[in-house]
Amino acid sequence: MTHPNETKTAQPMVMMRDVEKYYGTFHALKNINLTVAKGEKIVLCGPSGSGKSTLIRCINALEVSHGGEIVVAGHSLHNDQKAIDAVRRVVGMVFQQFNLFPHKTVLENCILAPMRVRKLSRAEAEATARKYLERVRIGDQADKYPAQLSGGQQQRVAIARALCMEPKAMLFDEPTSALDPEMVKEVLDTMVSLARDGMTMICVTHEMGFARQVADRVIFMADGEIVEENDPENFFRAPKHQRTRAFLGEILAHH
Repeated sequence: MTHPNETKTAQPMVMMRDVEKYYGTFHALKNINLTVAKGEKIVLCGPSGSGKSTLIRCINALEVSHGGEIVVAGHSLHNDQKAIDAVRRVVGMVFQQFNLFPHKTVLENCILAPMRVRKLSRAEAEATARKYLERVRIGDQADKYPAQLSGGQQQRVAIARALCMEPKAMLFDEPTSALDPEMVKEVLDTMVSLARDGMTMICVTHEMGFARQVADRVIFMADGEIVEENDPENFFRAPKHQRTRAFLGEILAHH
């Protein structure tokens, strides 16, 4: 039975059903069920080694799952290279480390994939890159090299680079954890403004202020399982599980 306000066309952006993942004998993801609607903002949190990064890396097939089903933007990821390529074209990813090419300028870093994958002309790719560099407020840094930028600026370049592919969804894997504290805010502000523009976002982060501000749902993971999920208000005010309470107590004590 469909929900009254749900239409047949409301295909989720991401659907994970009974997903399992092993590294050798280590059971990294256990029976993960997650559906993310278009435009939804999800924050994944939990202790180190809980499977958060593995989960989002399965969404764009940087990690291959070992059971269950993953469908992203209508493409089923079953070790089918065509589907994987299609998904990577529509899902942007920002990592903890910025992964910029050090020998290329900021602008060159941003135009590579659009020219190679989206087949844009150089002029089109540059126009797109400049638009998104402005969008993340570093338009004036286009001709610099990554080493000439602060960590916060480099991470904003990485976000602009992902946006140059005009993605339908963005994955963020602890995008602020490698940054000095004073640079965290500039990156989070960029993410907040993306969220306000309606981008579908799945973020692995310990930044609970960001989760309160933008998340539609906060999901707590431990030992490869989704332990608890709720809207931010209830997640922070009345966590149901002892493990969630312990985690939040620890995180919030440090902030």
